[in-house]
Amino acid sequence: MFLSSLDLFVVAAYAVILFAIAQWVSREPKGEHKSTEDYFLAGKSLPWWAIGASLIAANISAEQIIGMSGQGFAVGLAIAAYEWQAALVLIIVAVFFLPIFLKREIYTMPQYLDQRFGHTVKTTMSVYWIFLYTAVNLTTVLWLGALAVNTLTGLPLFTGMAALGAFALAYSMYGGLKAVALTDIIQVVILIMGGLIIAWMTMGIIGQGDGVMAGFKRLYTEIPGKFDMILDKDHPAYSDLPGIWTLLGGLWVLHFSYWGFNQYIIQRALGAKSLQEAQKGLVFAAFLKLLMPVIIVLPGIAAVMLAMPEMGSVIDGNALAEKSDRAYPEVMKLMPSGLKGLIFAALIAAIVSSLASMMNSISTIFTMDVYKSWKSDRTEEHYVKVGRITAFVAIVIAVFLAKPLLGSLESAFQTLQEYTGYIAPGVVAVFLMGMFWRKTTSAAAMAMLIVSIVANVALKFGMADLAFVIRIWLVFLACLAVGFIVSQFSAKANDSNDILLSDISFATTSGFKIMVAIIIAVLVALYVVFW
Repeated sequence: MFLSSLDLFVVAAYAVILFAIAQWVSREPKGEHKSTEDYFLAGKSLPWWAIGASLIAANISAEQIIGMSGQGFAVGLAIAAYEWQAALVLIIVAVFFLPIFLKREIYTMPQYLDQRFGHTVKTTMSVYWIFLYTAVNLTTVLWLGALAVNTLTGLPLFTGMAALGAFALAYSMYGGLKAVALTDIIQVVILIMGGLIIAWMTMGIIGQGDGVMAGFKRLYTEIPGKFDMILDKDHPAYSDLPGIWTLLGGLWVLHFSYWGFNQYIIQRALGAKSLQEAQKGLVFAAFLKLLMPVIIVLPGIAAVMLAMPEMGSVIDGNALAEKSDRAYPEVMKLMPSGLKGLIFAALIAAIVSSLASMMNSISTIFTMDVYKSWKSDRTEEHYVKVGRITAFVAIVIAVFLAKPLLGSLESAFQTLQEYTGYIAPGVVAVFLMGMFWRKTTSAAAMAMLIVSIVANVALKFGMADLAFVIRIWLVFLACLAVGFIVSQFSAKANDSNDILLSDISFATTSGFKIMVAIIIAVLVALYVVFW
């Protein structure tokens, strides 16, 4: 047990406060019951600060904190491309995608596909997303979260997963998206505070009494290779982050799939009180993304030096050599009592927030896109109840699947990218062509989804040395080509499926444009400095 009584008190206080606030924001006026809009979209009342905070809380979880920090240890700052490029993608989503989604007043991404391409495409993607969120996303967060809990407390992995899942259910299942989004404000504050503290203190340890900046300078000077954003071809991790192709290739496809068309991310924006609030929320999230490598990747890089004999091997290098995902938990052990509890609470906050977000999205898709299509004559209360039951079932399934699926993997973060990469090119191609090319047909949409999987498998085994990011890019281009060709030879069912853009405004406010300019300037500076 590496947590003191004070640490445990801090974690317990966090849990009690979070649960109390969740129940308070979930309360209903006497005699009233939640509608599906209340439960799944927070009554379309979310302000920008709740949207931005909730986006980050949903995104930053065990696979980022544990997995990405582990990649920081193994690879270095190059893994930050997943964070910094996401900031630019969030801006593009805010400007070009949100106006379309909010104008169509949709609950889910499959609902949009139903409006554009019909029932078959919607059902196919509904089943896929339910499977992905349950068998891949939920299991990854549970497994990595339990791994961190085990390292710090000795709690058995299965018990840790069950406890994390139960806590996420307890505070989110009753209130739905509103409970998740509003409590995420607390989660993000704790997450950023905890992350900044661990980054600050690790730099101080490396500085050996000369200060935090001296520690960062020493880290940068003695292991400069860990601060390269663009890897050389002879780098061991080139197959995952292939140099300049991280800027030009399929990483953008993964970003658009995740930030633009991923239900458990975009659902917060769909619950906004207005388009302007949704757009401000996304640009706020983009600002926060610029911070994430500091609080996630930097501690992983610091672990490289902290494990060196000349530093006195202050952390267990053997444990890190065995599994790089242990980097963040090992660094956490160095924190003093009380602060260790705060950082552990931040980790728990990130984990349970993502679990709650995923469960809410699984329940939304199953209830609104699958169950409601089958039982369309039930009451709003009935659908909300089905949503709650679905969330419970999903987390139970994930708890039992996590160890068999992920227990023997070296890096769960890279494995998650690999799994989602099989369908991501098809998803992005379907949405982009569906939104911006009227001639795209339902047959073309199905063809693109099929090609995405088939081409990925073919290249995975036929060209095993091809970098993952390049493979995703080639498959995406293939999907676009197939979509164009099939659309030329297949008839559209009717013109009512068109998503017309003539009545949609893509204009943004001057304040939004200023914030975008600042974000882009910071991104350019970061890549110039760490190229």
